Amino acid sequence: MVQQKWMYVLAMPGILYFILFKFAPLWGLLIAFKEYNPYKGLWGSSWIGLTNFTEMFASQTFYIMLRNTFAINIFGIIFMFPVPILLALMLNEVRHEVFKRINQSIVYLPHFLSWVVVASMTFFMLSTDVGIVNKMISSLGFETVSFLSTPNYYWGLITLQSMWKEVGWGTIIFLAAMAGVDPQQYEAAVIDGASRFKQIWHVTLPAIRPTIIILLILRLGHMADVGFEQLLLMNNPLVTSVSQVFDTYAYTIGILGGKISVGVTVGMFKGVVGLVLVMLSNYVVKKMGQEGIY
Repeated sequence: MVQQKWMYVLAMPGILYFILFKFAPLWGLLIAFKEYNPYKGLWGSSWIGLTNFTEMFASQTFYIMLRNTFAINIFGIIFMFPVPILLALMLNEVRHEVFKRINQSIVYLPHFLSWVVVASMTFFMLSTDVGIVNKMISSLGFETVSFLSTPNYYWGLITLQSMWKEVGWGTIIFLAAMAGVDPQQYEAAVIDGASRFKQIWHVTLPAIRPTIIILLILRLGHMADVGFEQLLLMNNPLVTSVSQVFDTYAYTIGILGGKISVGVTVGMFKGVVGLVLVMLSNYVVKKMGQEGIY
């Protein structure tokens, strides 16, 4: 341990971060088991046990939130998760380095935009009165479409927004994984007569399979978590039935409604669901003979 002292010194900022911002606040989870009153404080508030949890599970709103949260995340896994892999594969096949770097920069620049900017751009593109898309539709003689206020479009719209903003940034991880592939494997594949597609299928994809599995497991750990800021900005009374998720509910009830105990209860439930899904998916992956995250 003494011989590795400088390694511990380098790791100390990260360790302190987790202690101060991850482990120390865990005592606040006690609020979920109390009828929390800010004037009485945590220790002065009355203990109510699992009452907050039983009321949450008994509420009809809970099942609506559960459906919406899992539906949005399933949309993300099916339609959004594979796209960074495909984009990274295409960029990896580009041989002109300048063109490749320019395209990389273009596709991941949206990551640096705030959700306020993305929501504003969506409004000016799809709104019924000033939206560019609806103006094009009306100019062709068709009726305008209420993209932003029709519940049937909401989950797809949220997925497309996330895809446009984050897919380019996600390709960085897969490009880094592809950079570690031994070039001799491609040379051997060429000698065996493999086409570019077969090289991707039999060399590149197997090489980045561990990275894909790890990211998928971590993604499953966020199945109960949806981007709060995005959904809050895209919400309106006409789509509440499909936009109400755990994050917005915790904000509405916990912060705006003053029921802090309910907000903490929702957050604790999300954490438990994420932990269970990560452990379960990791177990399944290891049973399949692949490497998990632990």
